[in-house]
Amino acid sequence: MSTTFCTLTNGLVVDVTYIPRVSYAVFRRSLIGAVAAGARVVCLCVVPVADTRRLLVVLARDHAGKLDLVWTDVGATYPSLTNECPQVHLFEREIYEQWDILPQGHPWLKPVRFSSGHVGVMDFFRVAGPEIHEVAVGPVHAGVIEPGHFRFQCHGETVTHLEISLGYQHRGVECRIISGPINGRIHLMETLAGDTTIGHAGAYSRLVEAISHTPVSARAQAIRAVAAELERLANHIGDLGALAGDVGFLPTQSYCGRIRGDVLNLTAELCGNRFGRGLVRPGGVGFDLDETRVSRLNLGLGRVEKDVTSAVELMFNSPSVLARLEGVGIVTPQQAVEIGLVGVAARACGLEQDVRRDLPYGLYAMAQMPVSVCTAGDAHARAMVRWLEAKRSMRFIQDQLASLPAGPVMRAMTPCAGDRLSVSLVEGWRGEICHVALTDAQGELAAYKVVDPSFHNWSGLALSLRHQQISDFPLCNKSFNLSYCGHDL
Repeated sequence: MSTTFCTLTNGLVVDVTYIPRVSYAVFRRSLIGAVAAGARVVCLCVVPVADTRRLLVVLARDHAGKLDLVWTDVGATYPSLTNECPQVHLFEREIYEQWDILPQGHPWLKPVRFSSGHVGVMDFFRVAGPEIHEVAVGPVHAGVIEPGHFRFQCHGETVTHLEISLGYQHRGVECRIISGPINGRIHLMETLAGDTTIGHAGAYSRLVEAISHTPVSARAQAIRAVAAELERLANHIGDLGALAGDVGFLPTQSYCGRIRGDVLNLTAELCGNRFGRGLVRPGGVGFDLDETRVSRLNLGLGRVEKDVTSAVELMFNSPSVLARLEGVGIVTPQQAVEIGLVGVAARACGLEQDVRRDLPYGLYAMAQMPVSVCTAGDAHARAMVRWLEAKRSMRFIQDQLASLPAGPVMRAMTPCAGDRLSVSLVEGWRGEICHVALTDAQGELAAYKVVDPSFHNWSGLALSLRHQQISDFPLCNKSFNLSYCGHDL
């Protein structure tokens, strides 16, 4: 890789003076060239440094297990990167909204979270032509569900274009992380996306530990990994049941709903909370595991494995289910690369990428997790990837419980170093979670950026509806199962 970049491994910290500060022309050429060579845009954001606003990009080279960083000073405007690198299209819209820095020539410069102005008020794309009609869904939905607006352009029953407008759950989390009390930050992380408590709390904790040079014990790393895989398992089982419900296959829907609750109860065995709140903390974990609880976890996981295998294989062996899943909501590998899909959605398109293997962290650096991949890019592939991952998560948890290392579970935190930047990636159950932090000269947080996997993947859902029947939207939507609040922050 060119010396234009500062190269890191996942979770390490760098003195800000080591990050190359280049002209915008060099920044642009380097970013576009790296992506053309196979790198991914993990994050593109503005960070304040002294009296300047710098455009920072974090690129992942999965095959090399490295992260590349470079930044450039920007004024009130800069030439947009989106036409040459579609992976940054949403990042540039976010930058414009948050910082009023105009990416000139951006093809789709619309609000991301409606940080200013009236939420949901915008001009929607319209398809012209005879017999074209428009269907608007949400933001208020029929059921207990988060708000989001979907605008379909249809010819008859066929969707020609879907525009997704979010931002109804914007809470200003990134600003609150910096301005709020230090002890409250972990609680913001645990509720950033409520079904991804362990993922976001883990990313934040690893980042703070890196900047403060606080080591975490092997035992704490193992407990964190067990909790992360339980979170993955619970959500994958829940999604498989919901997909069964969307195609009218009620036995699997009913069983998976109950089994998901069983897995959540196993998470409660770790820390007393079914979503894992209170467990992951900077310096380690808040709860240890004794022999009695390890035994209960093993027994419970054995029952879950038996029950979920029966329920899910019943679904995948049913011709009526396969007829509804196969060929529905296809995203091609080329589209997945162009827009930067991550996680389950990317692996269902044949992209063999997983932070646990490619940019390993914590226990995953020692206990490698195989990558579960399908190639069809349809709803069936997204369901199958979930099932493959669920099975591997169960095996992984059993292995770690059988070999928990001895030692403490919490270490005292030391003060954070000044003028440092760190990037922390974890593989949440939806996909790659990215946290970026910058400290000032006193070691206080000067900037904090969160990229939830849903931020990358909502565009994938829109693409999956092209040329589909509008009645397939609930199935496609559930096959991605993205987070509204994780996107809206």
